[in-house]
Amino acid sequence: MSIVEDFPTLAARVREHARNMSGRVAVHFGDDSLTFAEVNRRSNRAARALMAAGVSQQSRIAVLAKNTPTFYDLALGAAKIDAVLVPINYRLAPAEMAYILKDSSASLLFVSPEYLEPVAAIQGDLPELRATITIDGTDYPSAEYTAWRDRHADEDPNIDVPVDAVTMQMYTSGTTGRPKGTLLTHANLREALRGALPAWGPWRRQDVILVCMPQYHIGASIWGLAGLWQGVESVLTREFNTANALRIIERYRITKTQLASVMMKMMIEDPACSSTDFSSLELITYGASPAPEALVRTAQQTFRCGIAQGYGMTETAGTIAYLTPEDHARPVGNRLKSAGRPLAGVDIQVCNTAGVTVPTGVIGEVTCRGGQITAGYWRYPEATAQSIQGGWLRTGDAGYLDEDGYLYICDRVKDMIISGGENIYPAEVENALYAHPDVSDVAVIGVPDERWGEVPKAVVVRRPGSTLSEEELLAFGRTRIARFKVPGSVDFVHALPRNTSGKVLKRELRRPYWGNRPSKLV
Repeated sequence: MSIVEDFPTLAARVREHARNMSGRVAVHFGDDSLTFAEVNRRSNRAARALMAAGVSQQSRIAVLAKNTPTFYDLALGAAKIDAVLVPINYRLAPAEMAYILKDSSASLLFVSPEYLEPVAAIQGDLPELRATITIDGTDYPSAEYTAWRDRHADEDPNIDVPVDAVTMQMYTSGTTGRPKGTLLTHANLREALRGALPAWGPWRRQDVILVCMPQYHIGASIWGLAGLWQGVESVLTREFNTANALRIIERYRITKTQLASVMMKMMIEDPACSSTDFSSLELITYGASPAPEALVRTAQQTFRCGIAQGYGMTETAGTIAYLTPEDHARPVGNRLKSAGRPLAGVDIQVCNTAGVTVPTGVIGEVTCRGGQITAGYWRYPEATAQSIQGGWLRTGDAGYLDEDGYLYICDRVKDMIISGGENIYPAEVENALYAHPDVSDVAVIGVPDERWGEVPKAVVVRRPGSTLSEEELLAFGRTRIARFKVPGSVDFVHALPRNTSGKVLKRELRRPYWGNRPSKLV
């Protein structure tokens, strides 16, 4: 099955599928199935409903929900009228949701029932939010959303949308402690798919992919959109559940799926795994961080399929480097610890602090360029100028390239913690904990965790005379940030180690937990 190159946008590709294979199933969700013709018609109605609601060119609409086919209605509908979709992480605290809604100036919010309560609590602080529309929840589909959408005709609005127009705005946390809206254009998504699809191939009409990671995440978004682009069946789950994933693989004869390494581990540990038929599986890609070699070997023995790793970020619209199934099956040297080689259309360099390319094997900051690199950050020109220089994106990751072009990620330049596939920036957690009146100083580091890879730990200096406990501080943190960002533990110390300029020496704080592992001590 060839990968067609002559479509400028995903919406144009779906239109073509609706014409050429209208009756073919595009998405299975629960007991429902949508054909490509239905996906196209639903998105046409959504586009017209958005226009009737006053959504204009480059206006923002937001979605706050677990996985749902309505995400495709809204993503494609917005794309067809040159509007921008803002997916929101449903695991965030209400204050974090409010910040994104306010920062993005979203005029409409599509929300599933379980998040109506936190939305109601923050709605008074969102003057630009004109309407909240309830979409799919446990009782799929939602009568309110369906009625809102289906009052309108299903004819394509046929608006000429530039390929360099922004179509999605995804928020990523930064070292300032405030999330930034990453701007992704139609061309960004197209180029991301063009680079990744050949790596994930070969593709055939009988392919069925499983989409079980959250749609607010760029990796899951691109994976789901890949199915629509390629014209193959997808099985979309509302959220990841090991038993459900195992049943779906067997029932739908899944050929390809994308998982976080922790998900692979959870599936392997499920008792039902030993009796599951994996004979249809051809490829599992995992991301967020390298998997331990022992887990990779166990996954190969259990699933009997190709195992591959993708490295990328929101700012790159997904994968930019790929460690192939062949690299996993027959690794040379320590390549299982690498992130693989750049995908087609992507250039990767490693530079020093002056922006000069360093020699092979020397650690520096990983930079990249290509058609999938973000157009910048929404209303944040300073961060855009700092991150994108001369067309090269500074990833914030420290790493090196070997003589064969394999990329090795050694650490996060900005101290980012990756826990179970979620990115956690210490500055954001530190800001939340520092607001407690009994905290004099705080640093947050990542420490090893068998289940999640790493988890945040807070190292805290109490104010004089305070008897602040770990339980009290963590409970305080849960009121200000998402639960997955709240540290798993707290160490109280008399002072934090700092250098002569006053910067906290996090390398010294990490040393007792990571030993001499260079990946955490560079």
